[in-house]
Amino acid sequence: MTAATLAVWSAQKIVPLTGHRHHKHAPNPVAPDFQAPAPAASISFGPTALAAAMARTATLLNAPPVLLSRLKDSALNDAEILIADGPVFGLTSYIASLADTERTHFAARVGAGITDLYMNGLGYVWRDNAVCLASTLNPHADFLYAGGNASGYGVVLAEAHGSFAGSVTDSKLAAQARNKYLRQVRPFIAKPSPYGEVIHGYSVAFGSRPGTVGAFLRLSETLRRKPRRSPPPPSQRLMGAGGRPPTQIALASYRSNFVLMDALPVADWIDWTRGLRELPADIEPLAFFRLEYAGRAFLAYAHSLSLFRPPFVLMDNVVDHPLWRHRWRRLADQPLSIRWFVIEEKIGERFLNALSALIRLEDRILPETLDLPSGDFVGSSADGAASITRRDGVPYEYALFRDGLALLGGPSPRHITGHRIWHPKHGLE
Repeated sequence: MTAATLAVWSAQKIVPLTGHRHHKHAPNPVAPDFQAPAPAASISFGPTALAAAMARTATLLNAPPVLLSRLKDSALNDAEILIADGPVFGLTSYIASLADTERTHFAARVGAGITDLYMNGLGYVWRDNAVCLASTLNPHADFLYAGGNASGYGVVLAEAHGSFAGSVTDSKLAAQARNKYLRQVRPFIAKPSPYGEVIHGYSVAFGSRPGTVGAFLRLSETLRRKPRRSPPPPSQRLMGAGGRPPTQIALASYRSNFVLMDALPVADWIDWTRGLRELPADIEPLAFFRLEYAGRAFLAYAHSLSLFRPPFVLMDNVVDHPLWRHRWRRLADQPLSIRWFVIEEKIGERFLNALSALIRLEDRILPETLDLPSGDFVGSSADGAASITRRDGVPYEYALFRDGLALLGGPSPRHITGHRIWHPKHGLE
């Protein structure tokens, strides 16, 4: 395949779960009333969903937001040109041109993305890097998830593994999933974390052989006895009414989300509320565009979408400023064709208002939980569901995660319908 014939893959791929193994744990079960969701028999995804998941997992670090913003760009590009088109997973011939270290790095990123899609498919919502469980010298799994069936009980641990080697087989991936579970997941079950007790664990291994078509997906997870009674309602669980997420894991999740949206000032404010940095020097309001796509309303950070980034701070009169008025009309009068991260409007509004409430706290003592909703999961599924199409029959291409983050691509969204202003201390208007 030459550069002239290179085509970005577009087909929705379905990868079946080729094996599932349970592992005993003592005590068993941890959090007796927690019911683990049934494993998904398969996972389906397109390029937008996988690229978004790879970028989501690459930005779950306490690194400077400007650095993480660069990492997401490379994740999006790699997912486009190294995976072959067609309904069955395969790699392009470009994979053979990569050095061993680069191939290993790409495989790890894809494995992390597949794990994130799988965990969202199981119903989990908020996430963080699991480095908080142990020192970097000790082996530990990759990610912690909250929400879904774990709401009110604690968090679940997930280890991700990806391999694109010529020696990959289903049995070898099964061994990888098992060994990584035993070494990097099981030691932390029933252990405390900053977000609550670790109540369950997963090890997901994904792999494919270059030059062949098809992929293997293996899952190891904690064995649980069936509960003797139905779980209590969310209002009676440990972490607040309605299964509210722990504050710290919600902040970690949305820090990654707003970095992906290039809204780095929001990430700076999140870091300040968590005590990780000084008071941001820029305390001015931030502008977000409101746009519609696939029948949903989203918020996009204005500076990331503007064809002409204004040399002034966007204030309440953003659309009335003589200099910005011309630029606003030029942007609003044409369809947008670039791919970018946005956040579902209602969920984004709830989080930004919750963040403003944390910024206003005089004692800087954060509450244990936040009242945040979860939403739909679109663009990937556990049953190979068909993609959503427009009235003209053209499929929408976007990925929407349960915490509200979305990556838009494919057919252009409708025109921008308005704008919203976020004041750090007063909330979203």
